[in-house]
Amino acid sequence: MGAPPVPAADDVRAGRPVLSLALASMMEKVHAHSGGVYLMAAGEPVLEMAVTAGLPRAFAAPWERVGLSAPIPVAEAVRGRRLVWVGGEEDMARRYPRIAVVLPYPFALAALPVATADTVYGAVYVTWPGSHPTVLSDREREALTSACRRLAVRLERAARENRALGAEPDLVAAPASEVAGTLGTVEASRMVARLPYGLVSLDLHGRVAFANAAAAELLGVKAGDLLGTQPWVSVPWLNDPMYEDRYRAALISQHVTSFVALKPPGDWLSFRMYPSTTGLTTRISRARAVAEMVGALPRADTAPVPRLVTISQVLSLSGALTEAAGVQDVVQLVADDVAPAVGSQALVVLGSRGGRLHVLGHRGYEDPQAVERFDGLPLAERTPGTHVLNTGVPAFFESRQQLDRLYPGRSDTPDGFAAWAYLPLIASGRPVGTCVLAYAEPHAFPADERAVLTSLGGLIAQALERALLYDAKNQLAHGLQAALLPHTLAPPAGIEAAARYLPAMHGMEIGGDFYDLVPTRPLAAAVIGDVQGHNVTAAGLMGQIRTGVRAFTTVGQAPEEVMRSTNRLLIDFGADLFASCLYLRLDPERGRAVMARAGHPPPLLRRPDGRVRVLDLAGGPLLGIDAEATYPTTEVALTPGSVLALYTDGLVESPGVDIEDALVDLGELLAENGDQPLDKLADTLVRHSAAAQERVDDVAVLLLRAQPDG
Repeated sequence: MGAPPVPAADDVRAGRPVLSLALASMMEKVHAHSGGVYLMAAGEPVLEMAVTAGLPRAFAAPWERVGLSAPIPVAEAVRGRRLVWVGGEEDMARRYPRIAVVLPYPFALAALPVATADTVYGAVYVTWPGSHPTVLSDREREALTSACRRLAVRLERAARENRALGAEPDLVAAPASEVAGTLGTVEASRMVARLPYGLVSLDLHGRVAFANAAAAELLGVKAGDLLGTQPWVSVPWLNDPMYEDRYRAALISQHVTSFVALKPPGDWLSFRMYPSTTGLTTRISRARAVAEMVGALPRADTAPVPRLVTISQVLSLSGALTEAAGVQDVVQLVADDVAPAVGSQALVVLGSRGGRLHVLGHRGYEDPQAVERFDGLPLAERTPGTHVLNTGVPAFFESRQQLDRLYPGRSDTPDGFAAWAYLPLIASGRPVGTCVLAYAEPHAFPADERAVLTSLGGLIAQALERALLYDAKNQLAHGLQAALLPHTLAPPAGIEAAARYLPAMHGMEIGGDFYDLVPTRPLAAAVIGDVQGHNVTAAGLMGQIRTGVRAFTTVGQAPEEVMRSTNRLLIDFGADLFASCLYLRLDPERGRAVMARAGHPPPLLRRPDGRVRVLDLAGGPLLGIDAEATYPTTEVALTPGSVLALYTDGLVESPGVDIEDALVDLGELLAENGDQPLDKLADTLVRHSAAAQERVDDVAVLLLRAQPDG
């Protein structure tokens, strides 16, 4: 039978389903068993599914709308204006782990853009069962490419004539029957009824279209109650994702699929699914061998054997991996969730740096040196870790003998394990590392397990790529912050000083909080401030303000003049950021300090007798608002033994906490611990502050203690 013709313009005007007919024709020419057409969304860089054929749309539900930047074959086909071919289960797991974790079944896929020379209108994908060769033939390639070109011309003509094309009804086969026992002839129905095993027909949506009497008896549900339902919905003890997974696997792979299930209290049933492009025929019988094997075991010690990884587990793991921030978070998550799920007892995550192997983290090894000795190994060295990292091809070793045969040099470094899976971690098309899963006993790796492990490697790779970038940014942030803050404090004679800085727990962990101690003569100065924001701009502006304060102090300006000059400097920068600031001119010989404040939290003063008070200082507005602002000063007695606590608002402000209550708590903490050495006191204040523990903002603390003479 020939393929249906591609619709002409008149077909479009007549309301014929252009996309559906084009897709059906395309699938028939290349003998594909499912497919779909996407159209570009109006005004968005998004592909929207317009029609599917061959399989229920629910199978592709996660990809109803696909961003053009997504790591999905149809999006890649559009981005590259080329055909994208995925040759099978392992290829999918390695290149598109997001798809493999939802559809971990053997099938091949081709995705193509629907585009003219000037405009992209959408994309098409078609799939074949797992029996399809791993290479797309020239005939199939030409047929798909030509069909997409013709469809693009039709869409271009429709757009030129302002005829919008949108979603069309999906092409999915209807149930074979609506009545139990109807097989076409009376004799055929009698024949099926006499069979000693159950027969159930499922349509492509998994709904029961026919069930013979034996099937109803075995399942324990009336045939009439089964019709039109999905078995994992209407049969309570089949309500397990694993059984629906087997149905999906049979339809997508077009391979005969089997499983056994326990019908309470102790009957094991065998299910064998025979798929076609119109649905599945399922044979149900008693699994006597399984029942005898289970019956021979002591029931008290019997535990269900878990599957390697269920779809829900993998999706959960992928969600958890998105939350991992740094590299060690990824290593710990793999150790806590991935390794136990696949039966592994230990793991190593390897990366590369400067042409050498780098151990990013490991868990489960009694002797860490068994792993760490590989740190710094040249990538040219012949080891399984370097080979997988260099080639991007996974390696599975079912026993020590197998590993030693291929890598005899490794026998000199035993690690106590008996089987290994080396998974390449490939993200953004490049290897970022290798995940090594180790097993205490020899372990076989069948094809489906290898595919699952490879897809897990893809998920781990994406998390590791983000984590490496995060750690690099974090190191940059800390390095920049350290460069902008004083490395040491040099207080004048008669003054002891200590400081602490803690970055916020969110964002880049870099902000605009700063402090400084300027040892000018005859009078020294101290400053603490906070530039709004938590980014490089805030940090850079903070560095400029700190430098300006030092310069104005060095030339001998009075405190109020230093504040006015700094305010004008900030306005001249034109950064549209504000800053709070507290500036002190210290005179320990006369036992006093002169302070100027610009919208900054008030300091606390602890007297030698232990009493603490909040200093109500005169002040002006935040720096950077009013070029004509003035900043009056306040003189405060600084007797020997007294402690001044300067801080930024991150120490006292947190969601849901009244600022007055937070100041009272801080004052009590200072009163109780003010006699401690100053460094210990600084640690106490930041450790016991509720706001500092949550750290939604940066925290800076500068403590000054007046020392007795002599």
